[in-house]
Amino acid sequence: MSEHDPLRFAADLSAKLATRSRHVCTFLGAGVARACGLPDIAQLQQRVLTNLKDKDHAKAFEYQLKDRNLEQALSRLRRIATLLTDDQEIDGLTAEQASELDKAVCQVIVGELKIKPDTNLVPVEHFAAWAGRTRYRLPVEIFTVNYDLLLETALERRRVPYFDGFVGSLRGWFHTELAEGLTGANEESMPAFFVRLWKLHGSINWAWEDRQIVRLGEPVNEGLAAAIYPSDSKYEESRRVPFVVLQDRLRRALQQSETMVIIAGYSFSDEHLNELIFDAAARRERSEFLAFCYSTIPEALASRAMTTPNLQAVNGDEAILGGIRAPWKAPPEESPNLWEDGKLALCDFRNLAAYLARSSSREDEKEVPLRVRAAGGGGEADV
Repeated sequence: MSEHDPLRFAADLSAKLATRSRHVCTFLGAGVARACGLPDIAQLQQRVLTNLKDKDHAKAFEYQLKDRNLEQALSRLRRIATLLTDDQEIDGLTAEQASELDKAVCQVIVGELKIKPDTNLVPVEHFAAWAGRTRYRLPVEIFTVNYDLLLETALERRRVPYFDGFVGSLRGWFHTELAEGLTGANEESMPAFFVRLWKLHGSINWAWEDRQIVRLGEPVNEGLAAAIYPSDSKYEESRRVPFVVLQDRLRRALQQSETMVIIAGYSFSDEHLNELIFDAAARRERSEFLAFCYSTIPEALASRAMTTPNLQAVNGDEAILGGIRAPWKAPPEESPNLWEDGKLALCDFRNLAAYLARSSSREDEKEVPLRVRAAGGGGEADV
């Protein structure tokens, strides 16, 4: 029976990331938040039901969650608020009640995703250190469906310059022209050493203001609905920015030739985003798409990876590389962050981020060790 060599896999990954001419993208999901101690989508949904203060709100939202996930339930609430007039009701809710419930749910989400003293920032600081030390010809692009501020916090702690599409500090507005600029094009005015951070599903510090979305310097205040989760309302002409623009940015970034895409913490549960990834892998044979799966490899991903050689999927026990599905061959000895407890450890974002932080360095200047707090706040460690 064939087996994949984890040491060779890791060496190949390092070599590919060392090619300075490549266009490198990362696509991060809720597994990243969970690696830092924040809730993933399933946990967040349960906490919303538990922490809604108004019992009527809790009951009404529990009804919305029947046969729907958290995102779908919020989208339905916004649809109700948009469609109804006067005293009309859907699911026992008027437009005003649906809007109030939306705000209440968003406030619980904001509270649960705020960075707290016990939040483990080590993984995202490792990731930010890697992003800041890379010197590719084209900028690193980070796409995420998360709503927390982990990445922004880590990038700023590591003093990594980044651009998220918004211009301004106190009430930043979305600058469509800068966000739409094709990576590496002559007309793009943002320098390549600025990391691009694209939050596809909004953020807890995005707020609706005068029918537009602004990025605040902190999470939205109580009584406001954060601009998180896509919904039908985003397709109204006045509200299409920035969601549609950012999704188009993802599509065009993935379609760029010779792109290296690292996917981590994503469950492949969004069919629309999946198709953008799968279509790009099929069309761009010289690009590479590598998905790290914390648990089992999702069937939607596995079936595509078996017939698309440049789409690779790995978990702790097995991998689909070059269209071949096989288990890992245990190396002679364990390797921290790479092979631990008989499994490929890179599928845990904490290990992947640490591996990336060690994989890149600036050749033209003396390296300064990365010092980060150990999980739990006790002491520091060099990378």
